[in-house]
Amino acid sequence: MQLHDIVGTIGVALIIVTYAGVQLRKMDVTSLTYSALNLLGALMILVSLAYNFNLASVVIEVFWIIISLWGIVVWIKTRKDTPEN
Repeated sequence: MQLHDIVGTIGVALIIVTYAGVQLRKMDVTSLTYSALNLLGALMILVSLAYNFNLASVVIEVFWIIISLWGIVVWIKTRKDTPEN
């Protein structure tokens, strides 16, 4: 197994663990951790796809990244809008 395959496989594992965390109610979909792990996982998968290109997989990962970034922005905005005690 080459380095880019290892990186991609770790990325897949991150996304699977994140999804399982939500399904098992161990992780909140509105948390920074959820979006950050999804973002990192998708970026790692894209690394492997740069070596073994597959258009359909690239498209889904790009959207995964966009949606994860959106989640991070919403999390930041929500934190700014929340009054401090």
